[in-house]
Amino acid sequence: MNDFFRWALCAIIPYLLGSVSFGILLSRRQGHDIRKEGSHNTGASNALRVVGVKTGLLTFLCDVMKAALAVLLGIWLKGQYGGMLAGLMVIVGHNWPIFFQFQGGKGIACSCAVLVLNFPIPGLIAIVLCLAVIALTRYISLGSMVMLVSYCVILLFTMAIWPYGVWALLLTMIGIGRHHANIQRLLRGQENKINFKKKG
Repeated sequence: MNDFFRWALCAIIPYLLGSVSFGILLSRRQGHDIRKEGSHNTGASNALRVVGVKTGLLTFLCDVMKAALAVLLGIWLKGQYGGMLAGLMVIVGHNWPIFFQFQGGKGIACSCAVLVLNFPIPGLIAIVLCLAVIALTRYISLGSMVMLVSYCVILLFTMAIWPYGVWALLLTMIGIGRHHANIQRLLRGQENKINFKKKG
């Protein structure tokens, strides 16, 4: 298997894995289409709000697992750089899934696996900060953005800018861009807080 084919697999298979929208599939079993309810987002946080805690958590776990599988495949094919490319592409697939009219999520659950499997210590630090922010504020969106930004900052200050810092910056820009509506609501004080007692 030549290098070009390996790199192609690192991009294509993770994108297709990411395009499997578990939020849509699991919520559909409960009679919901989360693309038309709540925030219209197909990720775990909207599944939690619309369908309930069990479906939200299951969606989160499935998204983490598909991202982990993608990154491990990339590492197996092309080492560290393969894992980085695969991680990027599984998030792209989750956010813009070819199987669901390119209407996807924000890639945060996928990012958890991508961050930790590529660079474990920065990833774990970022996730701890994310959970702390969510616990203090009950804003999932704010915690998610803190996770991405803190991870990016750590890599920029501890590793070479190319390719590691640029890769982390790209992940952060994608994540922040997907949260543009949340940022506006946060600034207006209108962002929804998570309520784990709601439904399911």
